[in-house]
Amino acid sequence: MSHQPTLYTSLSPALIQLYDLNNTVVVVIDVFRATSTIAAALYNGARYVIPVDSVPKAIEISAATGGIAAGERDGKLAEGLSHGNSPMEYKRAFIEDKVLVLTTTNGTRLLHMALEQGADNIITGSFPNLSSVCNYLTAQQKNVVLACAGWKDKFNLEDTLFAGAVIARVKEHFSIHCDSSFMAEYMYRQNRNDLPGFSKNLTHYHRLVDRFGYIDDIAFCLQEDVADVLPLYKEGRLIRQG
Repeated sequence: MSHQPTLYTSLSPALIQLYDLNNTVVVVIDVFRATSTIAAALYNGARYVIPVDSVPKAIEISAATGGIAAGERDGKLAEGLSHGNSPMEYKRAFIEDKVLVLTTTNGTRLLHMALEQGADNIITGSFPNLSSVCNYLTAQQKNVVLACAGWKDKFNLEDTLFAGAVIARVKEHFSIHCDSSFMAEYMYRQNRNDLPGFSKNLTHYHRLVDRFGYIDDIAFCLQEDVADVLPLYKEGRLIRQG
């Protein structure tokens, strides 16, 4: 049997520095909602998405590119921006042929951390584009780090569940000796038949639903392959691959 690439799961941005990202595909995972929103925007015809780590930068870059500055802080629309981080906002009629400049509390920050650490390829993953992510990872035959965005460096379960969904599909292609990956797959397998029901236990579910009423967002973010495109990071942009 040929030597298989490795796969690890980083449960929080605070842990990402423990992993070697050189010659590695990093999957940035921020299920509620950044990476689901990125998939939705590209699926619905956005030219590309520029992920940035601050609101002023989003405003500045959108002005320079004629793009749409969007994003959230602490789950709600960021001050100074007119569009948020809801995948439901980015319907084809609105986003087609436009540039989305996105800043979020966790996901876009993690992407920049992975870049600084020398990640070879960066893609973004969420349930809406699960199949595209899995197909890409098996085709690349490179080491993989599934990088969960969590919440302000703390662990969250929805990103870990998505890591588990990926592992359940691709594990025979990788050498996996990693307790966080084992846990992620186990949690996903236990709950795969009712992710929306299980998600009602999650802290970020309550943050988004109880405080802001984003029930449709949650349903979309947990639905497999409803925006099945591969966002690939290239020269400062997330583009739709293939």
